[in-house]
Amino acid sequence: MNLKENKIKYILYARKSSESEDRQVASIQSQIDVLQEIAKQESLEIIDILSESKSAKAPERPIFNRMLQRINRGEAQGIICWKLDRLARNPVDGGNISWMLQRGIIKHIKTFERSYYPTDNVLMMSVEFGMANQFILDLSLNTKRGLKAKAEKGIFPAPAPTGYINISGRGNKTIVPDPERFDLMRKMFELMLTGSYAPPQIAKIANEEWGFRMPNGKKMSKSTAYNIFTKSFYYGEFEYPKGSGVWCKGIHKKLITAEEYDKIQIILGKKGKPRPRTHIFAFTGLMRCGECGATITAEEKIKKQKNGNIHQYIYYHCTKKLNPNCTQKCVRKEELEKQVLLMLDKIEIPQSFHKWALDELKKDSAKDGENIKKITENKQKEYNNCLKKFDAIIEMRANSELNQEEFMAKKESLAKEKARLLEIINDTDKRADEWIGKAEKVFSFARDAKTNFENGTLQQKREILSALGSNLLLKDKILTISIQKPFVLIEKMADEVKAIHNRLEPVIIYQNEFNFEPEYAQSSTMLRD
Repeated sequence: MNLKENKIKYILYARKSSESEDRQVASIQSQIDVLQEIAKQESLEIIDILSESKSAKAPERPIFNRMLQRINRGEAQGIICWKLDRLARNPVDGGNISWMLQRGIIKHIKTFERSYYPTDNVLMMSVEFGMANQFILDLSLNTKRGLKAKAEKGIFPAPAPTGYINISGRGNKTIVPDPERFDLMRKMFELMLTGSYAPPQIAKIANEEWGFRMPNGKKMSKSTAYNIFTKSFYYGEFEYPKGSGVWCKGIHKKLITAEEYDKIQIILGKKGKPRPRTHIFAFTGLMRCGECGATITAEEKIKKQKNGNIHQYIYYHCTKKLNPNCTQKCVRKEELEKQVLLMLDKIEIPQSFHKWALDELKKDSAKDGENIKKITENKQKEYNNCLKKFDAIIEMRANSELNQEEFMAKKESLAKEKARLLEIINDTDKRADEWIGKAEKVFSFARDAKTNFENGTLQQKREILSALGSNLLLKDKILTISIQKPFVLIEKMADEVKAIHNRLEPVIIYQNEFNFEPEYAQSSTMLRD
């Protein structure tokens, strides 16, 4: 080391980032310890030690830039660093260092492996900086290629959305349901599908009633709730790269179906961009225009008369987003509700029929009980015989009466038979009870829906209209609904029930009460279908 070099003042610069290109690099403190030892051995004067945890793949590192400014001002003439790639991995910073060294502003760069001087051939430094930059480019390309391949396999190449978690296995990360949040997320989507709740309401219920918390421990915000309900990931598809128009089918467990997702987008009003609602109306998002197919929205109008009276009106009308020239007119809320009440009136049944019908269904179910019991007993015997056959083929294999191929074939056949019988045994007992439960819900709805609609809240009215049927169309101010099949049957029964009540009304008035059960029983069609 000559005297001229000894007069050089040095800045020690250490860098490490958390990115993959730096994972094998010594820690900042380790770099500093080794470089200080080298400086001590070679009598190099260090005036300052600078370090930063930042990637060098792009310019604009604040501490690095301040170091170059100080060198340009003459505070120091040399740099001590671990390797050249600690100074730069991009052509801008690499070019600055190389140019300052060629001009003699930097008189010496000392690394763990070698020294660089202004009189050196610049080719070696250019090659090293070029290799560092190419490493970053290759790393980025390989990373993108790897993420694309992952997406093509159906694995979402990003942090798991709320309700799921990332797990690692055999060198690959995949996404599985979050055991703490997945079921609660499904309940949130079920509330949304009723059409009776807006995302902020659902977020409030989840936070306050269910104790839901995001992975960071915070409550779910309103904006997060809106965002969740627009994510296609939950029905099993995602776009990658985002904005590319390339859609991948995920292999993760789906939270909802594609049909449920589409219905939610209709309820929200605009796919991917749900609009905040300043007013909550009972039927928005449930109906579509019968002329152009656009959604039906609602608006509130306030009219103030000269005498000071204020009148509030709510109108439902086509958004005209699909066809600005749609000719459909608006209809007042009261007229719409009147039409719904007429539909509910057609399926309304009295309490007496509700009780009688359920009792009759339960009697029929009880009669079937013996048959169900016999079926279950027979299937249980078949199941036990299947288990015995399992034991038999195992013994035959042990005695070499069956070769491996024959054994595996028989084993597979018996396994399928065992699973089939077990499913029948488990399901047979439940079916009758489930059917009775569903029937009770239908009859209870028919009995109470009209009264509840007349006197209920906006949310109750919305739930009733949603439950009544599907494919709600509004055209020429007339609402049409594809009534659910159970209610179509109920409507036929309701006509007979009303005929019976009308025929016996004088008797009811005279006696104050009347037992309708014999009359219901004599009807030739009720409950026969």
